[in-house]
Amino acid sequence: MDALGRHILVEFYNCSPELMNDVVHIENSMVEAAETAGATVINSTFHHFSPYGVSGVVVIQESHLAIHTWPEYGYAAVDLFTCGETVDPWVSYDFLQKAFKASHGSSMECRRGQQSLLQRTDFTVEARDSGQQIVPIPKITRDVWFTERDENIALSLKHTGNQLYKKQSPYQKVEVFETLAYGNMLTLDGMVMCTQKDEYVYHEMITHVPVMSHGNVKRALVIGGGDGGTVRELLRHDQINEVVLVEIDALVIEACKEHLPETASAFDHPKLKLLVADGIKYIQECANEAFDLIIVDSADPVGPGEGLFTAEFYQEVYRCLTPNGIMITQSESPRFNTKVFVEIYDTYRGIFGQENVHCYLAAIPTYPTGTWSFSFSSKGGVHPKQVNMEQAAAFSREHNLRYYNEDIHQAAFALPNFVKDLLKK
Repeated sequence: MDALGRHILVEFYNCSPELMNDVVHIENSMVEAAETAGATVINSTFHHFSPYGVSGVVVIQESHLAIHTWPEYGYAAVDLFTCGETVDPWVSYDFLQKAFKASHGSSMECRRGQQSLLQRTDFTVEARDSGQQIVPIPKITRDVWFTERDENIALSLKHTGNQLYKKQSPYQKVEVFETLAYGNMLTLDGMVMCTQKDEYVYHEMITHVPVMSHGNVKRALVIGGGDGGTVRELLRHDQINEVVLVEIDALVIEACKEHLPETASAFDHPKLKLLVADGIKYIQECANEAFDLIIVDSADPVGPGEGLFTAEFYQEVYRCLTPNGIMITQSESPRFNTKVFVEIYDTYRGIFGQENVHCYLAAIPTYPTGTWSFSFSSKGGVHPKQVNMEQAAAFSREHNLRYYNEDIHQAAFALPNFVKDLLKK
């Protein structure tokens, strides 16, 4: 071969869109394509982007294989670059066309480093003799990443390449990944919902703040929250007689029972009434003044959670609260989703009154920007800072809570100036 390397530029068309968005399948296929062609794989690095698209590269001793996919077009752009004569890149081409279920592909081969145009120079590399043996090529290392991003910001988490759960419900795609830093991670339509290592922050703050502030919650309703963490924390409070959980998607419950059992540990609790149903419809049919506490534990305002971000829905929630009742919602990141953050607080104030709506914050590393907000809306004027500090401290110690305590309860309502300014608008 009168060249140092062979470079094939490949385009695969009409690929399976689902496969083109499956980082585990693509990484496995690219590695196997290299090995099938006789290449020696050194490492692989792959990223999945939210909501769709995969980029990655397999570094081989003979050069590399690289890819980027556009699932929405069923399209993949692939580079197959091999050096020497021992590896045939066309073997990889044939393998990948089948692996991606492409109807057809187009390709162009370039000979890289035409030897007739090059002049060889012999040289020696001088190195200090350490007396150590030459280290052999290490075992393949594989870097597979999940990335949640929008146009301006991204969060990436490395996972093992072991996708523990993946099903499409009538409402959303439910997946669980095994991440290295945060344990098993639940995602819905490519958005991080919770992880084993930091879910306690969200669930302790969305529950204990209102329960300790109210002082006498007997009946609580959770809309959403199919991972089980919110009801787990509510049921730590002995004075609560009943918790009703209304989750629209049974697959979320199934996935968390199987792969986040610590979060989903309270589904068999005798005080829990679990309903797989539409939370919006449940609220519409709910009796007046039925609950002391209603927690809207929803995802972002897209997909099945979109209807939970309307004034009509919150007006119905208000009706369902007892005279001294409290509504809690997750209210997005003031940095990441500023527009929605401002709009929903305006909505709450229009229903509950300006002085009865309060914002509080928590640090959640796997949520966009790491700063997340919750809303506290009181029907009867309960103020969250009038908490019994001794009771809050004793409760935190008794249950070995990992985030919530009496000081955090007070401090969470101390807002940075930029958040205060947003809420003034």
